[in-house]
Amino acid sequence: MATAPPTRTRLRTLVTGATVVTSLAAAVGVGYALGNDPGPGDGGRPPASPIALANADLTVAAGCEELLDSYVDRALEAVGPYGWGGPVVYDVMSGAGAAASEATSSDAARSTASTSRSTSNESGTNVQEVGVDEADVVKVAGSLLLRLRDGELLAYDVAGEEPRLLSSTPLDDARGSDGWVGDPGGEMVLVGGRAVVLGTSPDGRTTTITTVDLADPNSPAVVDATTVAGRASAVRLHGDVVRVVLQNGLPELDFSVPDGALGQLRARLRNRALVRATTLADWLPTVDGTPLVDCEDVAIPEDDVALGTTTLLAFDPADPTARTTTAVATDSALSYFSTDRFYLAASAPQWGWVDCLGCRPTGFTDVDGTTPLFAFALDGTDATYVASGEVEGTIADRWSMDAVGGSLRVAVGPSSETGAFNSVLTLREDGSELVEEGRVDQLGVGEEIKSVRWFDDLAIVVTFRQTDPLYAIDLTDPAAPRLLGDLKIPGFSEYLHPLGEQRLLGMGQDASLEGVTRGAQAALFDVTDLTDPRRLDVVRYAEGTQAAAATDPRQLTWLPERRTVLTVVSQGWTGTTGWVSVLSLADGSMSNRMVEVEHGTDVADVRLVPLASGKVALVTGEDVSFFDL
Repeated sequence: MATAPPTRTRLRTLVTGATVVTSLAAAVGVGYALGNDPGPGDGGRPPASPIALANADLTVAAGCEELLDSYVDRALEAVGPYGWGGPVVYDVMSGAGAAASEATSSDAARSTASTSRSTSNESGTNVQEVGVDEADVVKVAGSLLLRLRDGELLAYDVAGEEPRLLSSTPLDDARGSDGWVGDPGGEMVLVGGRAVVLGTSPDGRTTTITTVDLADPNSPAVVDATTVAGRASAVRLHGDVVRVVLQNGLPELDFSVPDGALGQLRARLRNRALVRATTLADWLPTVDGTPLVDCEDVAIPEDDVALGTTTLLAFDPADPTARTTTAVATDSALSYFSTDRFYLAASAPQWGWVDCLGCRPTGFTDVDGTTPLFAFALDGTDATYVASGEVEGTIADRWSMDAVGGSLRVAVGPSSETGAFNSVLTLREDGSELVEEGRVDQLGVGEEIKSVRWFDDLAIVVTFRQTDPLYAIDLTDPAAPRLLGDLKIPGFSEYLHPLGEQRLLGMGQDASLEGVTRGAQAALFDVTDLTDPRRLDVVRYAEGTQAAAATDPRQLTWLPERRTVLTVVSQGWTGTTGWVSVLSLADGSMSNRMVEVEHGTDVADVRLVPLASGKVALVTGEDVSFFDL
C-alpha cells in the first residue's frame, strides 16, 4: 500500500549526523551549482534554486515536490485498469542481412594489440576490471578465508595442513515488505579487516547491509546492520570505498481490477488515484521509511526510460553509517564500473530480477531503438555526474562495456534503429556529452552477441546463430577501430578469459552445424596473429552439461604459474551434479580431469580460491578443503 499523501515541502534527509551530499550538477568543466544549504561564506542567503544540468539529458527538480510530481506524472502514463503496464511485447529481430565483410591478412596489417590485461584479484574473486573488486560468497586475505553459509559468516584459518574453522557469526535476517525472511548473507566484500555483507529479501525489494569487524577473526563483531528498501544489483570495491547499486522499481500498490459494466473505467480511475497518493518514500530507497537520498541528488532523465530509481550508495566500512548517495530516476540493473567511472545504461522495464550480484542478467531491451548512457566520475565516496549520451542498439550486460584512457567502448546488438548486425562503438567525453568517436559494424549479421572481452587496445566479440564467429577488433586508435580478423567454428563461447598475451579460453556450448546445442565446451584460442585467430584445441563435455562461467565467471579460476584452469561444469536442473574441470595447458593443447565436488543447488556456490601459500581452497556447500591439483 502507498503511504499517506505527501506534505509538499522540501525534504532534507539525514543519513548520518553529518550527511555528505554528492552534487549531481558539479560536472567537470560545467561550473553550475545546486541549491544546497548556504555555508559560512554565503552570508546567510537562502539556497540558490536548483537548475537543470548543462546536459539536458539529466535535470534536477527544484525541490522535493517537483521531484515527486515527475515520478507521478510518468507513472500515470503507465497505470491502467489492471495496474502497472500491460502485456509484454517481445521484439524478435530478423536474422536477414548480408554477410559481414571479412578482413584478410592481405589488407589488414598485423596489429600491436594484445590480450595482456589480467583479471586476477587478491581477494580470490575472478573480476571484470583490474583494481575493482566484486562481491562474492567467498573472500580471502592472507591466511584468512571467509565464506557465507545459511545466514552465517564463517572464518577459516587456511595457513595449516587443513582449513580450520575459527568462528561463526550469525547475521540478521533480510526481511521483505511481506514479512518473509530472506538470505541475510548473500555476498560480501572484504576491506581493511572488515567484511561488508549484502543480503536480499525473498521479494527482492529490500537489502540488508551488514558490516562485520574481523580484527579478531576468532571473535568477529557486527558493527552495523542497515536494511534498505531497495534491491542491490551490483557491489564494487574501489580501494577502501564500498559502492552499492540499489534499484527501486514501481511501487507495490493495492490496485483494483475491472468488475462490472463500467469496471475498466472505475478500476483505471481508482488506480490512478493510488498513484497520485504515492510519496517519495514509495519511489526512493529508504531506511525505516525515510528516503536515503536527498531530493537534489536525484537526476531526472529526459528520455522515456524505465520508471523507478537507481541509486549509487557509497561508504567506507571504517565508518559504515556515513554514506553518500547519488540517484537517477530510472530503474536499471545494467551498470559498469571502471577504476574511476560509473556508467549507467537505461533500459525498458525488465520483468523479474537476477538474485546473483556477479551473474550476467539477460533480456534487456532498448527503449526506442537507442540506449541512454550516464557517466559519473568517482572520487573517494563521491560520484559526480560528468556526461551522458546514447547509442543506437541494445547492450546485453555489463561485460559489453569497458573504459580505458578516457574512452568508453560498448558492444551493441541490433534494435529498431540499426541493421540486423552487431557493432563495437567508442565514445569520449566532450564537455558534458558522450560523443561517438569510432565504430565497427556488420559483426555477426543476423546473430546474437554471446560474449565480449576487452583489453587495453583490443576487443574480442563472439556472436552465434549456427556457428561461432569470433571477431578481433583493434582499438589502438579509438577514433578508427577496425576489424582485424575472425574465426568461424561450431558452437559458441559465453565467457572469455585471457591466458597471457597469446592465448584465450572460451567457455560455452558445443553445437551442431545447424545451431543445436549439445553440451558444454572449453575452447583454446591462439590470438598471436589477430588477423588470423585460430582455435588450437577444444574439450567437449557430456551432453546436457553447462559451463558455470557462462553465467557466473566467478566459478572460473586461472592459475598462470601452473598453466591450469579450474572451472565448474554442471549437469541437470533437478538432481544437479557439479564437477571441477581441471584444464591443463601445454604446447597449444588442453588435457582435462573431472572431479565431482557437489550436488543440488549448492553447485552454484562452488568456488576455487587461490591462496598465498600456493594452495587452492575448494569451497562447497558444507565444506572448505584444499583442492588436489
